Amino acid sequence: MLFFCLLLAVVINASAASPRSREWAHHGASIFADLTAQEMHAVRDYLSSCKELGLSPAKGKELKKNSILLIELQLPRKEQALRALDQGRAKPPRQARVVVQFGRQLQPNITEYIVGPLPFPNSYQVRTFRSNRPIKFESRPISMVEYAHLDAMLKKITAKVHRLLEESTGFTFNNCTDRCLTFSDIAPRGLASGERRTWIMLQKFVEGYFIHPVGFEVLINHRDLDPENWTVEKVWYNGQYFDSMDELVERYDNGDLLKLRLPEHDQQDLYSTYIPRGHSNTPTDIHGPKLVEPQGRRYRVEGNFVEYAGWSFAYRVRSSAGIQIFDLRFNGERIAYEISLQEAIAFYAGHTPAAMQTKYIDAGWAMGTVTYELAPGIDCPEIATFLDLHHYYDTDKPVKHKNALCIFEMTTAMPLRRHFNSNFHGGYNFFGGLENHVLVIRTTSTVYNYDYIWDFYFYQNGVMESRVSATGYIHATFFTQEGLHYGNKVYSYVLGNLHTHLIHYKVDLDISGRENSFETMSLKFENFTNPWSPDHTIVQSRLVRTQRPTERSAAFRFGKKMPRYLHFYNPNESNKWGHKKGYRIQFNSHAHSVLPRGCQEENGISWSRYPLAVTRHKDSEATSSSIYTQNDPWEPVVSFEDYLRNNEDIVNQDLVAWVTVGFLHIPHSEDIPNTATPGNAVGFFLRPFNFFNEDPSLLSRNTVIVRPGKEGKPEVQRWTPETVGHCVSDKPFFYNGTYVGI
Repeated sequence: MLFFCLLLAVVINASAASPRSREWAHHGASIFADLTAQEMHAVRDYLSSCKELGLSPAKGKELKKNSILLIELQLPRKEQALRALDQGRAKPPRQARVVVQFGRQLQPNITEYIVGPLPFPNSYQVRTFRSNRPIKFESRPISMVEYAHLDAMLKKITAKVHRLLEESTGFTFNNCTDRCLTFSDIAPRGLASGERRTWIMLQKFVEGYFIHPVGFEVLINHRDLDPENWTVEKVWYNGQYFDSMDELVERYDNGDLLKLRLPEHDQQDLYSTYIPRGHSNTPTDIHGPKLVEPQGRRYRVEGNFVEYAGWSFAYRVRSSAGIQIFDLRFNGERIAYEISLQEAIAFYAGHTPAAMQTKYIDAGWAMGTVTYELAPGIDCPEIATFLDLHHYYDTDKPVKHKNALCIFEMTTAMPLRRHFNSNFHGGYNFFGGLENHVLVIRTTSTVYNYDYIWDFYFYQNGVMESRVSATGYIHATFFTQEGLHYGNKVYSYVLGNLHTHLIHYKVDLDISGRENSFETMSLKFENFTNPWSPDHTIVQSRLVRTQRPTERSAAFRFGKKMPRYLHFYNPNESNKWGHKKGYRIQFNSHAHSVLPRGCQEENGISWSRYPLAVTRHKDSEATSSSIYTQNDPWEPVVSFEDYLRNNEDIVNQDLVAWVTVGFLHIPHSEDIPNTATPGNAVGFFLRPFNFFNEDPSLLSRNTVIVRPGKEGKPEVQRWTPETVGHCVSDKPFFYNGTYVGI
């Protein structure tokens, strides 16, 4: 055991560039750490003391109020952060980004502030966007208070159709005991900027209610800040449109419409539940394989700083959008300054009004805050390091999400590399192989019905992979015969609607420094006379390198052919063999655009035009989307297309790659009850390309070499203990599932 510990120390230390580099990286990691609960409290208390803001609690029933919507970390300027990371200088002061809803004034608006310094804030200043566009009050995300008013209105208006709902579905919205209806709201909320009109779909309130639509949808205008002035603009019932509830009731009572009658609800029908059914040949009295750490952990987590097998990085989970990695280094040398999730969208199609209106832009639902507890042995291995997250969103005090992020090392059960060297006489000259271990950092976002599993994988050969796996319930609507043009029938009266998922990432590469360039590589055929047989020709592939000198030349549109290799390199740094040190982006995706360019809501997601776009770094171009895009995609506060308009030079510059991955999902019967993760994972790799002199996984002492020995006995050469120790944890499964204010 002592030998193993000493050996592990050698492996870790051998991969470090210098103690000073490691010290500065560790020192600077806290620059990127999410706000603590104490810092959130301090920001809230300070702003509440500023009488000119006139703040009220977020949970108050009024909509005409000034209240805090969001508090999260405001990142420092990159130049400031790098001074601490690369020179060990003082860290920039910590600041908070605060979103305030000003509803109690003549012209309601949303204003963002930068508040600091933390932990004892004493000043605030207005935070502006690059576009300088004002944030319309109608673009704000829906709060729990507004949902409460919507629920109250639904209770009021469905009282008029109580008999209709009961006769049609067997369920009601009022006085319903165990036969209750619930609702899902659809976004964007209208058809033009400044609107706030939402289609709401009724569903049976049973386990897995997302896939229990009942054929009743209603359009509510809730733009006015007085809920008493909200109105019903349209009703959809069993494939028919009505201008009001009164019209629907009158025509229903007169028998002047096509009535709906769902089958009697069967409590024993397990359709939308997780309860096992059917016959299985798998034994149930023994557990399946488990991941173990025979001699303990081989990675280190200190606050938000992580080290593993040559890798080091800092992490945070931004409340508005999700997980981010900062100051990513291998052997002490920086590869990327920032790799961060920016946005996730799911654009649907269908025959019902709710289906055809559904274009979910998930940062608008505070995608980073729905990071609920992870279950050991299911979401992450039991041996994982589980960490808590804190969010301040639509609340009056920080909310703690217990065990919402996990970090673990795992084996992929696939060798990182191996070779069997045959002697072609029934034996071998040698066998060599290296077990493939990776470090994984994981969190999830449950954005209502869908669950996204966000992963970063760190391989021992200098490769990093970003991966998202989709699961959860499909977004389903009521089945009509015309609906088969937009999906598949998955239940007697339910359609699984087709949709496209797109995920957007920011990849701020700093390969051996900030001066980077970008080129693409493709192949072309060449045909020439065979030099050693002039009567014949040689046809072969030839490498074609294309320098991409400007932002527009490095913006690749969906529908156009993508180059084979996407190569980012430092023109001023070379490896031992004279090649410019570089990394390349490799896609694992079958994404495509979701709307034609310039078509209505597409303006808000202009990043979705490009699987890859490359820009010069600017602190003013920090994100590609915002929490306001969902409810105002027509005139977005953040427009990614603006970043490309000046078509700047990108040769020997600080470059940012913007990466879009995704997939088309046509739901089918096997998506019931849930979409499964196999085949629904997409992402990208960062792969070294002449960055190192040789495969850096040679640092790993997990290599095993076998050679023929004397008298036919193999000689095994290894650098780790021959046997493993105690394997399986004896800790019982535990899962709490709660998240509470602190």
